[in-house]
Amino acid sequence: MAQQHLDPTDPTAGAVTGDALAGYLRAQATEFLRALRLHRETGSGASNGSEESVDAARALRRSARRISASLHTFRPLLDADWSEAIRPELAWLSGTLAMEHAYAARLERLLLALHRLSGATVLPGQSGGADAGGVADVAGVAAGSRSADATAGVAAGGRAGGGATVPQKAAPHAGPSAATATPERGNLTVGAAKAGALLERQLTLARTRAHSTALQALGSSRFHAVADNIAVLASEVPLTPAAATADLRPLAAAAEERLTDAVAALPLVTAGHPYNAEALIHGLSPDPAPHPQDAPWHQVRLLLRLHRYAREVLLGDDGPVDVRLLAAGQALNRHRDASEAAAAAAQAARTPRIAPATAYALGVLHADQRHEVEAARFAFQQSWQLKTVGAPQRP
Repeated sequence: MAQQHLDPTDPTAGAVTGDALAGYLRAQATEFLRALRLHRETGSGASNGSEESVDAARALRRSARRISASLHTFRPLLDADWSEAIRPELAWLSGTLAMEHAYAARLERLLLALHRLSGATVLPGQSGGADAGGVADVAGVAAGSRSADATAGVAAGGRAGGGATVPQKAAPHAGPSAATATPERGNLTVGAAKAGALLERQLTLARTRAHSTALQALGSSRFHAVADNIAVLASEVPLTPAAATADLRPLAAAAEERLTDAVAALPLVTAGHPYNAEALIHGLSPDPAPHPQDAPWHQVRLLLRLHRYAREVLLGDDGPVDVRLLAAGQALNRHRDASEAAAAAAQAARTPRIAPATAYALGVLHADQRHEVEAARFAFQQSWQLKTVGAPQRP
């Protein structure tokens, strides 16, 4: 019954006024300040940060996203100058804090994919996605990459010294027969191992830089200004005089309409075929810019997030969860992760003077991630067109 408040045309539903928006913003501002205090108490000077510090940074991002989204959706009910000034700062903070986690997750995803494409047994947690079984699996793959890379270097040294018979004689000692060698495919091939080592170097460096950037941001005067504004927001929300009696439902409905229009523009009929391989189009383009087909899907992901947060404002913490929106959001998150991982593989393949086997492995990895993009689009199409059984119908 709570979902009826989402229908702006229902004359029997009680209006959701600016008091609900003020309460939501105060709650998110309080969560932001609590996460900031936890982040400072756990210490953020370590090179990688403690688990508590990582959780605190995640909570900071979560609150910043929700405050920024609410300011965007319900901006006619808020002080215009204040809202327009703080929204870009919240976007900057959220984006800065997200980069370190994004690079770590991207490296994990790519190394797991390399291990899988090399014929290895499914790693623990791999079936649950890139966020499961993470650090231990990545360390194992990376160690295997370095070991195989060193083996490849020894073989290359033998060839450089003119001993062409050395690698030829080493082959019989790999195993008594091809049948017994098959179970050993869990070890990365030379090309895949070198590709993994290259990705590990590049993305670990990017993660380290992102960590330093985040620490600098959290100690900057710019961040302290944001924190001061959030502290004020926790006690006083700058609503317009008309917000006290204004209904939030039309603004929330407008956010949902923008999402519906954006989804209608997507090629959902094409996405309904799981192996259409259109995600590979432009895959050989020399342009390092993001894949041109991905932008509309990324936009839908952002609009879906705005719609979800608008629902939170209207329904509160005890409101029903829309399983359909949750599944669609998860599919779009996988779409973004696979798209960015494919771009990272393509960027690594552009590294000068890499071995042909390494470039080939990176090309296979890029194609694999672009197929993951297509699979995520298919999953979104399936979840978006599915009606939740036994739950209240969406407005």
